Amino acid sequence: MKPNADQPLAQLGYDLIGAAMEVYNELGGGLSEEIYQEAFERELTDRGFSFVAQDELAVFYKGQPLQKRLRPDLIVENELIVELKAVSALADEHRAQILNYLRVTRKPVGYLINFAAFPNVEWQRLVNTRQKF
Repeated sequence: MKPNADQPLAQLGYDLIGAAMEVYNELGGGLSEEIYQEAFERELTDRGFSFVAQDELAVFYKGQPLQKRLRPDLIVENELIVELKAVSALADEHRAQILNYLRVTRKPVGYLINFAAFPNVEWQRLVNTRQKF
């Protein structure tokens, strides 16, 4: 299915999911998240994506930075927040996690990608509706 041009970053998301499907087709399900992370990073590199893995993001409380940081799995093309999972099904806490990443980074779009789903990779696109871009 082709991306909807009315959605922010639609083509980038479409290409990202294509890379995830390639990893799933090659490795199948049932492996650990760390293995999928490494394979997905290789696939993104092969496809010419720029990304930062496991970048630490500052969180502020009443204007003061906290010592603890958030660490999304990937920030792709400095635009998309990507959180990888290897679970039986995506859950509300996974969606809350990426929505928090979007809020903190002020990025418009994030993707949850679950490599342990069967018979295909499971993914969800989430949009940051709390910020004006």
